[in-house]
Amino acid sequence: MWPALGLAFPITLPMKAEKGPSEAARPPKETDTMKPKLLIIEDDPGLQKQLKWALENYEIEVAGDRPSAMELLRQFSPAVVTLDLGLPPDPANASEGLRTLSEILREAPYTKVIVITGNDDRGVAVQAVGQGAFDFYEKPIDADVLQLIVARALRMYELEAENRALTQVPSTPIAGLIVGCQVMLNVCSLVEKIAPTQASVLLLGESGTGKEIIARALHNLSLRQNEKFIAINCAAIPETLLESELFGYEKGAFTGANRTTKGKLEYADGGTLFLDEMGDLPLSLQAKLLRFLQERVIERLGGREEIAVDVRVVCATHKDLKKLIFSKLFREDLYYRISEVSVEIPPLREREGEAVLIARALLERHRQPNGLLGRQFSPTALMAIDRHPWPGNVRELENRVKRAVIMAESAFIEPRDLELESALTGARQTLREVRASAELKAIEAAIVEYQGRLGKVADALGVSRPTMYSLLKKHNLAADLEID
Repeated sequence: MWPALGLAFPITLPMKAEKGPSEAARPPKETDTMKPKLLIIEDDPGLQKQLKWALENYEIEVAGDRPSAMELLRQFSPAVVTLDLGLPPDPANASEGLRTLSEILREAPYTKVIVITGNDDRGVAVQAVGQGAFDFYEKPIDADVLQLIVARALRMYELEAENRALTQVPSTPIAGLIVGCQVMLNVCSLVEKIAPTQASVLLLGESGTGKEIIARALHNLSLRQNEKFIAINCAAIPETLLESELFGYEKGAFTGANRTTKGKLEYADGGTLFLDEMGDLPLSLQAKLLRFLQERVIERLGGREEIAVDVRVVCATHKDLKKLIFSKLFREDLYYRISEVSVEIPPLREREGEAVLIARALLERHRQPNGLLGRQFSPTALMAIDRHPWPGNVRELENRVKRAVIMAESAFIEPRDLELESALTGARQTLREVRASAELKAIEAAIVEYQGRLGKVADALGVSRPTMYSLLKKHNLAADLEID
């Protein structure tokens, strides 16, 4: 059992001691017409009657061959199908049965298929399960056992239908964001609170955590939602071009400037400008951006006219801006201008249980365009997803899921398809490693807070100066601290 993954295996059916196995295994009789739907695919009239008798508590349709079975599948939409693998015209190797199974799973991937085979065809039955069948049953028919298998298949179908319904209901008004833990619910609550305001927002978090999704949510939930949302990545544009990209330029401002061109700030007028990777903004542009945030006017490159622009600026970075300020690589006054409200977006490894939730949603998204609706995660794959630290966050997760959907050799995606075998065998961090990591974070935070003054840092951490020197040497930290 893995409660964190939302799995519930095995399914145990309640049975009362005073009743026989047949009565206990059957679902309760329906008093109305809303019986569970069952499609029986069997070419033997005698077995058709036997199966209909054994499964009398279901609404049943019967097909004797693949074409009629597929027609009934589309019209009847059964929850469960029993499929005889020995369908004609080739009962010897059951190829027609496997072909029928493949078509059923392609047409109705959520339908549970129970394959029925003879004693000599057990290998083919196992092959069918590998291709996506829910279970298999060997002839001759034992009503009690078959009822139990069908009831379990129906219960699994109902559980998966409930899960799909839950995942389709948005838990937050933030489109594209899948939330399943309290820390991210707190982020969403903060976004909802600040979105209608005019405050400048700084989004902090590792690459791949969804900063642009949050930025778009701030725009879509604001009074500017009907205006433009313009995004620009400060690290992706050369420094020589970034100024003209942001502020625009006048005709003749430089070689090749054949016409006057608006910058991103002007294009975003009335809306929202998202500046991603803000920590990579050159110092020369930081001063110009600071002036805009203070005065709300810009001058195009090579121009003299001041142009008023009404735009909300949302910034994002994966870098520690306080460290950059300490290193004189980022302006402190600009930092306070862009971070009227800061939102910390936690990495995926700190969102308990959310990797599995997101992986399931990504599987749903990628298997349909690739025509692979039968793909699903095996329990061990879900365990591997939950244990992997995801250094690349959601971006890495999506990459692995998309590749696994295409490359998996059976209906079940296994850890090897996700390249996550090591997640099941790798050792967790030792207590020594955990302590060292926490120690390093505390020292780095104190150095930034007290601007490298060694005495203050040591006092804040509650250690002597000699101990402080030892800690700096241990963690290979810069020794150019100010002695006070």
